[in-house]
Amino acid sequence: MENKINYRPTKAVIDLQAIHQNIVSLRQHLQPNVGIIAVVKANAYGHGDIEVANTAINAGATMLAVATPDEAVHMREHFKYIDILVLGATPSSFIPYASKENITLTVFSEEWMEQAKQYLPLSNQVKLHLKIDSGMGRIGVTTQEELVMLYEAIQNSEHFIVDGIFTHFATADEEDNGYFEKQVCLFKELLNALPEKPRLVHVANTATTLVKEPSLQYDAVRFGISMYGLLPSPYVGELLPFPLKPAFSLETQLVHVKKLKAGQSVGYGANFTAEQDCFIGTIPIGYADGMIRRLSGQEVLIGGGRAQIVGRICMDQSMILMKEAYNIGERVLLIGRQQEDEITIDDWASKLETINYEIPCVITGRVPRMYKN
Repeated sequence: MENKINYRPTKAVIDLQAIHQNIVSLRQHLQPNVGIIAVVKANAYGHGDIEVANTAINAGATMLAVATPDEAVHMREHFKYIDILVLGATPSSFIPYASKENITLTVFSEEWMEQAKQYLPLSNQVKLHLKIDSGMGRIGVTTQEELVMLYEAIQNSEHFIVDGIFTHFATADEEDNGYFEKQVCLFKELLNALPEKPRLVHVANTATTLVKEPSLQYDAVRFGISMYGLLPSPYVGELLPFPLKPAFSLETQLVHVKKLKAGQSVGYGANFTAEQDCFIGTIPIGYADGMIRRLSGQEVLIGGGRAQIVGRICMDQSMILMKEAYNIGERVLLIGRQQEDEITIDDWASKLETINYEIPCVITGRVPRMYKN
């Protein structure tokens, strides 16, 4: 897999072998004949959707899952034959494309089926997955009556086929099982209300797959955050059935070094003032790249040690406080391992008081993704 030539030293490096190994490890953990739905929405959680999808398929994924119809179009342009599922709501105007290109859609309302009539007839049957809202509170039917009526509406049309049914758990990554069990019970109740079980039943997100009972794996599992080597939560980490390999690192280089005298200041608002003589390094990454201003104070790795981001992070540049004057071009690691030390995505998430899912997603497209196998 070729990488494009990029002249800027700032880049995200994606370890495709790590993703491959995470999927192989998952396969060994699953029950026999359980499929793997690789979740590559949001540009594969910021890792690069085409490259990750290709790796996932080679590692044994049986379906790709995206969030939007536009993501599905992008996937189908690169992968002609693998099943693609749109997990989110899709406008009925997308139905003709889904029919032509064999895109599986999520359905959760009779109104959608009614709107679909204006686009009939279709070139091919459209496969649909019924979405049950068992407690997440987003999209999905919530009662047996809604589900059966929707099922019958689909069955009454020769242009659509019920290919699957699924739900999403809100608390699968938490130790308290109370709410989770309520969702499981509701899903099973609604599933049993159908005259016939669809081909694919899938309820297990990453956390459910890794730490809950194997019976919930059903016909397929949706492998999301841990495909990228990240934990859904610390609780899941305590019960992890196999080690995960993080795939994402973020690096740049020093472009300028200067000596700052005691009393001199740095950055917008001059909110960092040197208490003693020191060295300041400038790195070409800023909030336009996704390194938002709240990361001021976060540490980076350079020369086998740590340096702190000081002053306000600019749109395109940031400054780090160094113990010595490193050479221009010295590698600076913002996320990843250098020698015996490591800064993780979870470190950034802790600093920003958010979850690790968000971090690679907010690293903007201006930062090129470079791939190693």
